Amino acid sequence: MTSSTAASIIDLNVLLKLRTQLESQTNADVRFDAATRAVYASEASNYRQLPIGVVVPKSIEDIVVAMRLCREANLPLLPRGAGTSMCGQSVNAAVIIDTSKYLNRIIDIDAQRRIARVEPGVICDQLKTAAAQHGLTFGPDPATHSRCTLGGMIGNNSCGAHSVMAGKTVENVERLEILTYDGERFWVGPTDEAQYQEHLAAGGRRAEIVRGLKALADQYGDDIRGGFPSIKRRVSGYNLDQLLPENGFNIARALVGVEGTCVTVLQAETVLVKNPTHRLLVVFGYEDIFLAADSVPQLLPLEPIAMEGLDDGIIGGLLERGMKVDDIAQLPAGNAWLMVEFGATDEADVLAAATRARDIAGLLPGRPSVRLVTDPVLMNRIWTIRETGASATSLGLDPNEPDPTVGWEDAAVEPHLLGQYLREFSRIVASYGYKTNLYGHFGDGCIHSRITFDLKSTQGIETWRAFLDEAAHLVVRYGGSLSGEHGDGQAKGEYLPIMYGETIMQALADFKALWDPLNKMNPGKLIHAMPVDAHLRMGPDYVRKEVSSLFTYDVRLGDKGFARETERCIGMGKCRSPEGGTMCPSFRATREERYSTRGRARLFFELLKGDVIQDDWNNKDIKDSLDLCLGCKGCKSDCPTNVDIARYKAEFLYRHYQQNSRSLMDAMIGRIGEWLPVATKVSPILNYAMGNPLFRTAGAWFGLAPSVKFPRIAGESFRAGKTAKRLLRRPDRASASSVLLWVDSFNNGFTPAVLEAGVEVLEKLGFHVQLMQRHVCCGRPYYDVGMLDQAKANLEAILTQLAQPLSEGIPIVVLEPSCLSVFRDEMPGLFPEDPRARQMTQSLVTLSELIQQQGIELPSIGDDVRIHGHCHQKACGGLGAEQAVLKQLGDKGGLIPAGCCGVAGAYGYHRKSAPIARTIGEQEFKPHLDRLPDDAWVVADGFSCRGQIRNVSGHQPLHLAEYLAKVLR
Repeated sequence: MTSSTAASIIDLNVLLKLRTQLESQTNADVRFDAATRAVYASEASNYRQLPIGVVVPKSIEDIVVAMRLCREANLPLLPRGAGTSMCGQSVNAAVIIDTSKYLNRIIDIDAQRRIARVEPGVICDQLKTAAAQHGLTFGPDPATHSRCTLGGMIGNNSCGAHSVMAGKTVENVERLEILTYDGERFWVGPTDEAQYQEHLAAGGRRAEIVRGLKALADQYGDDIRGGFPSIKRRVSGYNLDQLLPENGFNIARALVGVEGTCVTVLQAETVLVKNPTHRLLVVFGYEDIFLAADSVPQLLPLEPIAMEGLDDGIIGGLLERGMKVDDIAQLPAGNAWLMVEFGATDEADVLAAATRARDIAGLLPGRPSVRLVTDPVLMNRIWTIRETGASATSLGLDPNEPDPTVGWEDAAVEPHLLGQYLREFSRIVASYGYKTNLYGHFGDGCIHSRITFDLKSTQGIETWRAFLDEAAHLVVRYGGSLSGEHGDGQAKGEYLPIMYGETIMQALADFKALWDPLNKMNPGKLIHAMPVDAHLRMGPDYVRKEVSSLFTYDVRLGDKGFARETERCIGMGKCRSPEGGTMCPSFRATREERYSTRGRARLFFELLKGDVIQDDWNNKDIKDSLDLCLGCKGCKSDCPTNVDIARYKAEFLYRHYQQNSRSLMDAMIGRIGEWLPVATKVSPILNYAMGNPLFRTAGAWFGLAPSVKFPRIAGESFRAGKTAKRLLRRPDRASASSVLLWVDSFNNGFTPAVLEAGVEVLEKLGFHVQLMQRHVCCGRPYYDVGMLDQAKANLEAILTQLAQPLSEGIPIVVLEPSCLSVFRDEMPGLFPEDPRARQMTQSLVTLSELIQQQGIELPSIGDDVRIHGHCHQKACGGLGAEQAVLKQLGDKGGLIPAGCCGVAGAYGYHRKSAPIARTIGEQEFKPHLDRLPDDAWVVADGFSCRGQIRNVSGHQPLHLAEYLAKVLR
């Protein structure tokens, strides 16, 4: 219990007693270990504070008991959702209550009253999906809608793109069941005289609080009416205006946006609105972002349901990183864009509205280019640019320059003043020598900005503080709000007096004191806030602990780039999304923060920081977290900031096993490419042993899961068969039709029929097939167990043997996606300056990519073909070529919209990880397979994927080469 300033001064006996009481008196998961505190120490802001401990309640009663025990121990408490806050409100030196894992029930949806009753851990999209079954939706939808919780949204008064249609969270809350620090538990909402008397009749703290709120509204009513900005996006401060008689003395809505500083929400009744099932998007392209803002007043009368702007800083940053290139190409010409969405329940109505918007483009400032988007898939792709663009560009391309960061976020003004405000704001930014990206909810006048603040030097902090003061005065001069979406937390709390003045600040303080007189609920946030430059995650005291690496992450940093990589995660938490994409299967199976991409990234950051994670590369908690990482590389492609945990895992294990012994199983798995070709010669013996219960039971001592089915080793490898011998006998003459077929270890040793089919297809398509003279494994298993020295030597051997084919530019066809990722991803990092490595990445193709590149025509057939994409292929090239092949074959099937299958390399065979593999396979993967037609052909290029498909379904999958061989026969 060291290293947190606040926690370190707490008596150790108090903490031990609290932990014991929590474990004995609740059913909650109780976590006071260093690793848990490390992963909860940060959010999506600039701040870092180590919590005292974390409680993950399994019931509302667990929260009640935990609150009581914290009160008895006199310890502060912080209720937390998904931890994606940007202003410091979801980190603190307190006991954190995380409701996101278990308290995620939608208790009831009353479609007639349009009310949903939910627990605080319900995810925004989860509620939207359930409400859609009744023709309804929950209006607010922040960019984090796929993972943010209702409890967190209520705490922050979240908004999102569609607040133009439905307002902020405060307008979408009916009632709340709340719990105070001193144990008072009751429902609040709009309060008429009868309900007011009911509160008073309850007596005790409940009556005291409600009576005090009434007195506060009476005392400060005129000040609130005159001092609160009337704009739609006023999020700063507490919602004291909701206590006014004209607003129904609505105590629930007054508590929306308190950021955990007053109460804990136990249940919520939320308002649902009619779901505009038909939606169209009109995108305008402008010369600059100011003209886009000037257009807002003319477009608002057309009643859009969303209006989002973004500048060329976001788009240019994505293009520089090679991200969203195809999606960006669909935008109309311009240097800034306004995305205006229209919605209705009638298709004709929405088309008419969108057409009106498109047709007035010539009347808008700057006469923008325009595109009406009707394809729902393309609409979603364009929205994704907006939702992920800022996060994707948050790590600057120059590691020696300040990164764009969230040090001034989401101020809001009246929409008709937006263009004027942005011009003046941009002049201030430039006057400080900063650069910025501008984007946001233009229809509500709310602007987000990522600015290149220098927060790592004392002078940089002084400059930043001067800028914040000037920026705060500017937005107040425009009658706006310091926060229009993300709340105040610590980032804005210090500047609230500029916005509100002395009297209203006293009213805000009185409001908090009524609920939390001991100041134990998320202290130091929003009201009585800590200084804006306290507890910075990477402030002047931050030192990047450089370590040497075999990988090169940035040529400017050489072998010292690993520490910079640990700064890549900014905490937006897309890895916590329960559906969509590949990332992060281990989190989806466990719902544990430490097994998410973000959690692991935080552990690496803390490892190099070295104060809470103190045992360096020997740390068992980090090893445990990585043991359950599948190495699927889903984070490399799905994470907006391209965090690559699979590679960091190899880095860690490489160092960990320099000081520790590998298990026999890990050693065997790492070297499988060396022994598997020999094992085929004694396959009957080995296959019998792996199927023998006694042997499998004994294998558990070495880490083998006793219940899994080990794949049968082939009686004859591909390279020992007739086809390979025939190809190896003939001369390798280079010609326009020459290709080299990569013989991977798994298909060679387990399923040689796949390689046989590969040769058959290539030859029938007119190619002259070559093989390497000597078999060398790609080395993928080496990375999984941290054998980086062997992995690099292995690649050197491959490059040496392929010298001639590489010099001749012969296409190298790879059938196994995990090999593909070695050559396209790991190899450039290990051989960044080697021209042979660059040539190999250019020569590599999958079978479908070869067909597409060569313009080969395939027969159109009537089969229903469904392709499951391997995670590594999604991360290192995508499945566009597979879709093109499907189109040629008749376009009857499609890609299976599943994420990771749950088996990666040896993951499904380890005693520790096999249960997680089974959970992923059954809960995440199997439902997609069960929805397939019985007569569909299931195609999967990944060896492990095919095994998992057989494990969890009745389908018998084929490799694409096997299926095409059948077609071409």
